[in-house]
Amino acid sequence: MPGTATAPAPGRTAKDGQQAGGRSVTIAVALCIVTILLAVLDSNIVSSATVPIVRDLDPVHGVDRIPWLIAAYQLAATAALPLYGKLCDTLGSKKVFIGALATFLTGSALCGMAQSMGELVAARAFQGIGGGGLMSVTMVVLRQLGAAGPKEGEGPKEGEGSQTKGDRKGSIGGIIAGAGMALGPWLGGALADHAGWRWIFYVNLPVGIAVLIGAVFVVKLPARTARHRIDFLGAGLAAAFSTALLLVTEWGGEDYAWTSPVIVGLAVAAVVALGLFLWRQATAAEPILPLSLFRLRLMRYGFAVQGLVGVAMMGSIVYVMIYLQVVRGVAATSAGLFLVPMAIGMTVVGLVSGRLVAAGWSQKTFVVSGTVLASAALALLTTLDTDTGLWTVRGALLLMGIGFGQLIGQLIELVQDTAPPAQLGVATTGVRFFQTLGTALGASLFGAVLTRVYAAKGPGGTTSDIGRLTGVAHDRALDAFVSSTDVVFACATGAMLLALILAIRLPGTRTRA
Repeated sequence: MPGTATAPAPGRTAKDGQQAGGRSVTIAVALCIVTILLAVLDSNIVSSATVPIVRDLDPVHGVDRIPWLIAAYQLAATAALPLYGKLCDTLGSKKVFIGALATFLTGSALCGMAQSMGELVAARAFQGIGGGGLMSVTMVVLRQLGAAGPKEGEGPKEGEGSQTKGDRKGSIGGIIAGAGMALGPWLGGALADHAGWRWIFYVNLPVGIAVLIGAVFVVKLPARTARHRIDFLGAGLAAAFSTALLLVTEWGGEDYAWTSPVIVGLAVAAVVALGLFLWRQATAAEPILPLSLFRLRLMRYGFAVQGLVGVAMMGSIVYVMIYLQVVRGVAATSAGLFLVPMAIGMTVVGLVSGRLVAAGWSQKTFVVSGTVLASAALALLTTLDTDTGLWTVRGALLLMGIGFGQLIGQLIELVQDTAPPAQLGVATTGVRFFQTLGTALGASLFGAVLTRVYAAKGPGGTTSDIGRLTGVAHDRALDAFVSSTDVVFACATGAMLLALILAIRLPGTRTRA
């Protein structure tokens, strides 16, 4: 009969195909969320397990290599970020996602098998190369999964709602990242205490392999057909700049004096590498981070706000933990539990704001609201004293989570909305790049502030001597240390207030009803 050729196959309808496609997208999103958790947890998980690692691998000289153990991952991850963005735009995000995940898992296995601190540091750097790609590339995949929603019958009209799912997915990804950032140190301590430090790396393998297999067969994204050149020289200059800058922030004032030849030389190298990088981006045929992106006001302000968020988050998470352990005598694992309210606040408000944006609310509203609440939370932390109620600390962290929860996902989505489709990868990795640099600069700034204020107000010596002091000297040292952390939180508050000014100046964004 005439209609036979076009009839659906027996037992299968167009609706069935739509449902199958919807299930595939849901599974793919779940895989992405697990991947983000792996990446973010692993970037924070080692800090609370350094003692058992040193005790096992090198009890004599291992302590001297702890800074490298912690920094190796971050250095490698940051240096690789700009290249990952360009690779996504050139090769397609699925291929890059699979490659980054395979590199991360190989590095995890090598970390778990390390027999010396040197081997572990090297393996950690290799793992960081993959880990740096996981976070940013997964955000690109989430965005493209949203844009590749059902097309038959129930798809959105052209120009309407096509980004709604992507927005919600991207927002969820950002919030999961924030929650993992808060819970990473606690999880690392728990695994090290109850299963052995090697399991903080081995636990990645079964989960990661399952994600890798799922990604190969389930994640469906458009393939890249156009040929592009990759600016490897620009990527190398970006890596040189970020590595030199991060080393300055890691070593300055700690391993070397700020005026030492090593720090001055690294600072000069960072400035020179930055200058050469900018020259290369202005002249390259296909730059790794196109300067044309910065002509867009929303893009400029989005990058700047994200960098300031990185600065403020460093001041909040790290120095609250230091305050709890040094001043209040809270054990490291128990101190990590204080971050649970922050993680809850970030997750819940992030999910709610993502749904409201999908329903038509303006993203700028949440960015402004988030900076206001985060500023208020940091201002509350400036009032900490030696006997401040611990529930006050938990309340401040909950409020901070509510603020940052509105920022992380929505800032990423704002930048992705603004970026030209062909530059989605470099725009997304650019957000992460600025946040990472902000975190590094925040660590350097706050560390210098803490040291200087304590030296001016303390009984002499350094903050490392507080535990050995007794009597009046100990009380004076604690008072000086609290005053120092209060100044740190005041600086973080200033960073968030500057972010608020920039957020207010963001151009009005369209709603997505």
